[in-house]
Amino acid sequence: MLNFLLLLPIALFAITIHEYSHGMVAYKLGDKTAYLQGRLTLNPLKHLDPIGTFMLIIFHFGWAKPVPVNPINFRQPKRDMMLVGIAGPLANIGSAFIFGLALRFIMNYNIQLSKFNYALLAWVIILNLALAIFNLLPIFPLDGAHILNGLLPPNLSYKYSLFNRKGTIILLGIVILGRVTQIDIIGSIIWPPVILLAQLFSGINLFSYI
Repeated sequence: MLNFLLLLPIALFAITIHEYSHGMVAYKLGDKTAYLQGRLTLNPLKHLDPIGTFMLIIFHFGWAKPVPVNPINFRQPKRDMMLVGIAGPLANIGSAFIFGLALRFIMNYNIQLSKFNYALLAWVIILNLALAIFNLLPIFPLDGAHILNGLLPPNLSYKYSLFNRKGTIILLGIVILGRVTQIDIIGSIIWPPVILLAQLFSGINLFSYI
């Protein structure tokens, strides 16, 4: 419970900057849908999905309310959707990098912090990286699907879009299968790069602080 109370505000922070970045890039590229619906905000309550929040509390796996984007408003819909898609993960990676630099500064100058504050900084870095890497998986509705679709040539992009129609079912199936078999399929994919980047950004083994 203590871990959860610590992680919840950090998760809300990571989710908020993730969704806000999607909306801001879409706005800069000509789509005002998120702005008009009041989603271009850093208020975390605007980005919470009721079912996703419930799943996060009960199963520690949830989701936010996706920022609405209308590709019709883009000059180059395929390219611009890719840019909107990559904005969220980049915001989380950038946040992890900044907090990693802060932790390096603290360690280099021997600034004394409590165990709680070290754990807080460690979790900010780790959760932002985990959210970024997870969303880079090329399965719809994750951001990786929009990124990969933007990189594919038209013929492969069409076939990939057909695959993505079942993306949500596939993603939920992978999660449920992992729960049933006790094999963390998604975790085995995302945690190696998370661990690598966390140590690269901070210069220390963050997992020894949590």
